[in-house]
Amino acid sequence: AMPSVVIGSDHGGFALKAELIEFMNAMGVRVEDVGTRTPDPCDYPDLAHAVAVRVAGGGAGLGIMIDGAGVGSCMAVNKVPGIRAALCGDAYTADGARRWNDANVLAISLRATSTAELAEILDAWFAGAPSPEDDDRANVAHLSEIES
Repeated sequence: AMPSVVIGSDHGGFALKAELIEFMNAMGVRVEDVGTRTPDPCDYPDLAHAVAVRVAGGGAGLGIMIDGAGVGSCMAVNKVPGIRAALCGDAYTADGARRWNDANVLAISLRATSTAELAEILDAWFAGAPSPEDDDRANVAHLSEIES
């Protein structure tokens, strides 16, 4: 079964977010949109925080956050305990983030990612599953130890 997803973006990512929601709905993914809902200027940390809190609190299985470069959003969501966010610009990174790092939030660069690449990234992200290998599980647990 597909996990539920919470998605957010700043004003720059507003149009792309709508496209991604359609794409995920077609994949059978249940999506919650935490905004922004207009093209008016807004601060990405607020939207990133909304995404991170939903994932960390168990309200969604995975999160996606979009801004111009993706870096600021990735930093912001990773400030929330329990979040392991990865900025992914290709399918290999998206698969690895899920597999080896049990990433639970995908950060996307609006400007550095083409529509074709986005489809590949999302396919890999949703196909990827956390590795059952002991060393991979231990590394993820170690991230939590560092966090606390």
